[in-house]
Amino acid sequence: MEKDDWASATTGELWRLYDELTTVLSRRMIAKKAKLEERLRRIERPSRAPNEERARRPYPPVLPKYQNPKNPSETWSGRGKQPDG
Repeated sequence: MEKDDWASATTGELWRLYDELTTVLSRRMIAKKAKLEERLRRIERPSRAPNEERARRPYPPVLPKYQNPKNPSETWSGRGKQPDG
């Protein structure tokens, strides 16, 4: 419709258009909401309990890189807390 058509339309015609428009918009919004909710359900993960921890992945053993020159039996791989020495 042109701008002049809106101005010359009767109140009854405008209300009819308003009702049709709200009906179409309502249907589209409901369909869009259903699509989004379905998408959310697909990507949503089951939640863990708050105190439940995630299992750590296993790390391969690391050979020592450093040793104490005063006591060669004391070694350190370079990971974790540095030994006192």
